[in-house]
Amino acid sequence: MAARVIFLADMESFFASVEVAAEPALRGRPVVVAGDPERRHGIILAATPQAKACGVKTAMPLWEARQHCPELIVVRPHMSRYIDVSLQITQIFESFTDRVEPYSIDEQFLDVTDTLHLFGGNPLRMAKKIQEEIWEKTGVRARIGIGPNKMLAKICCDNKAKKLKSGIHQWTEENFRREMWPLPIEALFGVGGRMRRHLRNMGIRTIGQLAQIPVERLKKRWGVNGEILWRSANGIDPSPVTPQTLNGRKGVGHSMTLPRDYREQREIEIILLELTEEVCRRLRRLKLRGRTISVSVRGADFDRPTGFHRSYTLTDASNITMEVYQAVIHLFRKHWDGEPVRSVGMGVTNLEEDGQYQLNLFRDRMKAWKLGYCMDSIREKHGPTSLLRAVSLTASGQVHERATKIGGHEA
Repeated sequence: MAARVIFLADMESFFASVEVAAEPALRGRPVVVAGDPERRHGIILAATPQAKACGVKTAMPLWEARQHCPELIVVRPHMSRYIDVSLQITQIFESFTDRVEPYSIDEQFLDVTDTLHLFGGNPLRMAKKIQEEIWEKTGVRARIGIGPNKMLAKICCDNKAKKLKSGIHQWTEENFRREMWPLPIEALFGVGGRMRRHLRNMGIRTIGQLAQIPVERLKKRWGVNGEILWRSANGIDPSPVTPQTLNGRKGVGHSMTLPRDYREQREIEIILLELTEEVCRRLRRLKLRGRTISVSVRGADFDRPTGFHRSYTLTDASNITMEVYQAVIHLFRKHWDGEPVRSVGMGVTNLEEDGQYQLNLFRDRMKAWKLGYCMDSIREKHGPTSLLRAVSLTASGQVHERATKIGGHEA
């Protein structure tokens, strides 16, 4: 069997690049995309290379970025524009191969093993052609890591391709050890801060050192995760590039950063109701229902972090808003410490197809189920704010504010 050829294409400073492409006068200038500081979203979402050269980094507070770069140009995010461009880039990829797997809004895997011969058989030339077509049609620069599997393509892109002027680099079965093994252990896909500390305490500082540790020693300490670490360090990853990956949902959730610190139980519960309404609406649109309900709360004090993330499993799977909300409220009231809250979230997992319900002698669940779909149809026809719960009209409600946004930002 011929070795696979996998690309990981990453769009450089994606949000900022899309804004510059839409406004050519910004080209070559220190531009950042940042949220609204008045509503607690004043962090850097993306920065052009010129801004990064001044010390500006993604996730940096806007006030700090301006200290690094007084001439900074700040652009508010336009999420629908970024989604459109991302879909356009996917279409470009699909003209080169039918095996395209979105990894995030600005990263996608491509398996070009079976189509490489149509473009001369040279992975570097094919990557260059893809890069040129994306630039020509969107004004966004792609960096492409090439490897014999997804994991190596990802690490190659992050640690090699992004640092080259060409933006393209290839690892093969013959050269990946020479180039990957000297990298620090945290460069290995899946190694976070805690695992890095554990490995360094064992004297393991590079990927190569990890690769040469007996796998049984790692399995004894971390079980199956130890074997995964060892396999990753040795460049072993049989996972396929699967276009359907995003279709198989494991859960549906929603969270938001609040415009101010919420201190009263009642006003926090209003937000949780609105989030539950949104999540259940999305479940119904997907013809799904879920059994496991989770709630997350983050406190307002950065110096003394508080909050919780807890879950509860229902007896019967549901997408009925008030059924799910009862579990949400149960979790919130049980685990909230009474401290001011900065952000909240809730989600539903353990999903199954909708369509049939267990009957209940003491409550007409079918009536509540049909009512949810009826409310959805009204909102689809007349807009998301055409039908509201009365509590959303109070000062604590955020439905009107969120109705015009995508991902918490302007559409």
